[in-house]
Amino acid sequence: MAHVELRDIYKIFGPRPASVLARVRAGEDKARILRETGHTPALRGVDLSVEPSEMFMVMGLSGCGKSTLIRHVNRLVEPTAGQVLIGGEDILAYDDARLRRLRTHTVAMVFQRFGLMPHKTVIENAAYGLKIRGMGRDERREVARGWLDRVGLKGYEDSLPRNLSGGMRQRVGIARALATDPEILLLDEPFSALDPLIRRDMHRVLVELQRELAKTILFITHDLEEALKLGDRIAMLRDGRVEQVATPRELVERPANDYVAAFVESVGEKISL
Repeated sequence: MAHVELRDIYKIFGPRPASVLARVRAGEDKARILRETGHTPALRGVDLSVEPSEMFMVMGLSGCGKSTLIRHVNRLVEPTAGQVLIGGEDILAYDDARLRRLRTHTVAMVFQRFGLMPHKTVIENAAYGLKIRGMGRDERREVARGWLDRVGLKGYEDSLPRNLSGGMRQRVGIARALATDPEILLLDEPFSALDPLIRRDMHRVLVELQRELAKTILFITHDLEEALKLGDRIAMLRDGRVEQVATPRELVERPANDYVAAFVESVGEKISL
């Protein structure tokens, strides 16, 4: 059974999205719909299936819908139509209590711009998800301290985020996500704000952690080289539609159409697959 499934997902932003759903389903031009109705189709008929322990990359240019897509998995964004399943259960049917449990126990998210609370120390940030869960102060700090050590931040527990480098702040974000021991990690362009050397180091940290922990990971990126290096499979998005889902080798050697071929042409030859 797939760990995460998105079935025929449509997301339309605007005051009355259901009123234009039929037009979006019919494939009408995005610009025309926006001009005539004031609505923006963000996702159009997305079907994705992510296996347990898979590093699944969602790839595309800015504005293609990839960040909107990933936020459906923890219901930060609600679909206009479709289903979101985790472990075979449609999470759109969850009441508030089950949704809170999903967000505190099952799914954790790492954001592009770190998402740390500037007035809290490193260990307070890392322990925050456990605090929300209701874990006692001493226990949650002990767990957070262990994860900070795992990501290479031993000795920085009492520092404030402003005193850390970008790479170190992102390590805090990863420690905070892993401290809750989630089944699923959502990584929304987590390394795009980092310089190339620090990004490479964070790739190494992530690969080592994944080798040990075997989490199910949905990783959003606009960097094809990053997707090819890290991903077990890659979904290529364009204007809210999935153009292809493939392994890195398949994407480079057998692109599904001219758009994917043009996207990978200059990058694929640089990557050792």
